[in-house]
Amino acid sequence: MQKHIFNIHDVVLFMTVAECFLLVIFQAILPVKNQLANRLLSTFLISIAITSACILVLWNDDVSLFTAFDEYLLPYFLVIAQMLKGPLLLIYVIALTEDAFKLARRHLVHLIPAAVAVAWLALFQIDSTDLRFRTLGMTETERQIANGVWHFIKIMPFFYALAAVNRVRLYRIGLHNQYSNFSPTEPSWLNILTLGFLFTWSFSILVHVIANTVALAAPQISDLFGIAENYIIFILINALFVNSVVHTHKLLTTKPEAAKDKVDEKLTDTAIQKVQQGMEIQKLFLKQNLNIDEFSKRINLPVKEVSAVINKHYGTNFFEFMNSYRVEEAKRLLSDNQHADMTVMDVLLHAGFNSKSAFHRFFNRLVGMSPTEYRKQNMNKEVKIA
Repeated sequence: MQKHIFNIHDVVLFMTVAECFLLVIFQAILPVKNQLANRLLSTFLISIAITSACILVLWNDDVSLFTAFDEYLLPYFLVIAQMLKGPLLLIYVIALTEDAFKLARRHLVHLIPAAVAVAWLALFQIDSTDLRFRTLGMTETERQIANGVWHFIKIMPFFYALAAVNRVRLYRIGLHNQYSNFSPTEPSWLNILTLGFLFTWSFSILVHVIANTVALAAPQISDLFGIAENYIIFILINALFVNSVVHTHKLLTTKPEAAKDKVDEKLTDTAIQKVQQGMEIQKLFLKQNLNIDEFSKRINLPVKEVSAVINKHYGTNFFEFMNSYRVEEAKRLLSDNQHADMTVMDVLLHAGFNSKSAFHRFFNRLVGMSPTEYRKQNMNKEVKIA
């Protein structure tokens, strides 16, 4: 009877490796506007593939390449791939969301954790057998040194995932501060993905803790959690690819927030007046897809002063500020008999909205009823007065 090299769980690891490389090839031929983000995503996928392949070779005794790799080189490939996936995820998110982002020398700092881990392997001459804790006569100190590698490569990706989640949070704040209209779908996808990796890498730490506490008494528990982690990674890789194809090209980019200075503390009457004139005389809110850069140019006021006026004087952000004026314009149109022939869609477009869902969401929140209900109520009032 033939011996089975792979069980179904190893097949998932193998499929993850194969799919990552296939997606890298697909990314290479896919037309994208953000080439840097595309390259970062491809490198991230390669790091996931290498990590999964190394895990497969490390723990499956029937899978091997050649002795020198299996015993001595594999720990270095595993550590480097594992330590780079966190920074790659974070920088990928930044490249997607920050306007005109470029890699710089300062980003080399993210290589330091990988360099430290590699130095640790080299200094203590840790090989694959040590990482499996199968070295004959292994002392407790040697076991702790080898386990230190696992501690490090499990914990570091978690902190980078945390940073990526925070980066998406700041990005959403930036969208509200810099745009008057945007689709929430793409930021939500990005948020779900970063939270997904945060959960997965948190789960990986849990697996590691279980392996170090209850694995000796109940090894099946550790194996079960480890297998679940592999399935989650496989699902996330597929979701990441779907997001890159369907949603990332629609993402708006934001400019880094300017450093706060005295303009935030003391607003000038001239600045406030210019913003008011832009809204009440020029009626710039009627322009769809207006962003804060274009608004500042139209009223001849620096972006940081526009932002300061809206944030400090009006106590809101650019997104809310613009759409509150648009709702008032919509109320005017809906309550005017001269515009009774306008549909709700006509009204929202004329008021400056470009999304039906955003219009209804804002109108209901600010007015307390739907646009249709508001129109009926105001038309009834006019009939009674007549």
